[in-house]
Amino acid sequence: MKKTDSFYKISIVVPVYNTEKYLKRCVDTLTGQTYERLEILLVDDGSTDKSGALCEELALTDSRIRVIHKANGGLVSAWKKGVEESTGAYVSFVDSDDWIDLNMMEEMAEQLTGMPGEIVASDYVIEREEGGRQYRWQQLPPGAYDRQAVKKEVIPNLLGREWRYVTISRCMKLIAKELITDNWNYSDPKVRMGEDMTIILPALMDCERLVVMDHKAYYHYLYVTDSMIHKYDQGLYESINLLRKIVRRILTDKLQGEELSDMLKKADQEHIFMLFLALKNEVRGNPSGYRKNILKICKEEEIRDLCRSTAVEVRERANRLLYLVLRHPNGVTLRMLRLAMCLYDRR
Repeated sequence: MKKTDSFYKISIVVPVYNTEKYLKRCVDTLTGQTYERLEILLVDDGSTDKSGALCEELALTDSRIRVIHKANGGLVSAWKKGVEESTGAYVSFVDSDDWIDLNMMEEMAEQLTGMPGEIVASDYVIEREEGGRQYRWQQLPPGAYDRQAVKKEVIPNLLGREWRYVTISRCMKLIAKELITDNWNYSDPKVRMGEDMTIILPALMDCERLVVMDHKAYYHYLYVTDSMIHKYDQGLYESINLLRKIVRRILTDKLQGEELSDMLKKADQEHIFMLFLALKNEVRGNPSGYRKNILKICKEEEIRDLCRSTAVEVRERANRLLYLVLRHPNGVTLRMLRLAMCLYDRR
């Protein structure tokens, strides 16, 4: 047993919903970890396929697996239930269609000191179901950041950037449990896009010590192209507006004075980037009604004021076009956007 095994118990929370096809691969990479002081909580969120039964089967193979069955309530309610039932000092989240390298927990646990309020963050790989992979690295330079450095270098850069300075995801992290439980009242199951921000943003703002691993892409995120392209969320725009309100509440609760003012401006920039997702949702998933809905969004007075008063730096080609539509919504820009998305999705 490694030295770190005797100190820190890690609870891995796995929300499960209709992922029978991928679940065993995910769990095999958890039970195969070189770090042994783990508990693995499989939270079956009312699956309608055989995922719930498979959870029970997998639990028979390893005493560290605990299965929790609950009525369907969505991703937020599932991970919250897992954290409620967890007994570890640190929590890690793995989605049930993803998987992790077998040395992930050991090497990340080696960075822990046991002090309150720690987070260790790694990198990740986007794995495309049809083949191909893309590595994603944290923009924040690798290293250990104490509370003073978190306040100076991390918090001011968490929002309003096209490329995340620190990944705002539950996954690919070890998180001191109290950072989750102290902040989970911000999380709302009605937020369906960017919901991780409602817990990871306040956790990062509160953390006393943040460690960024040095280009360690332990986490494998499965990107299923068909579901991403064809799934249409009719309430996504309303969800993004709710997220904006929650983010502003987090900032108002945790900051004051000039720091608060600066971060609220960055929250406005963040909202513009989130609006890009609303436009993509319409143009990809709503071919018969995207024009009407996008024009309605872009011509709202609040959105017009936001675009006039808030500038963002946009580098990615697709985002430049989305930004153009947001600022200049008309028949020409909408046709350009629709054509660009169709060509992109056929690649």
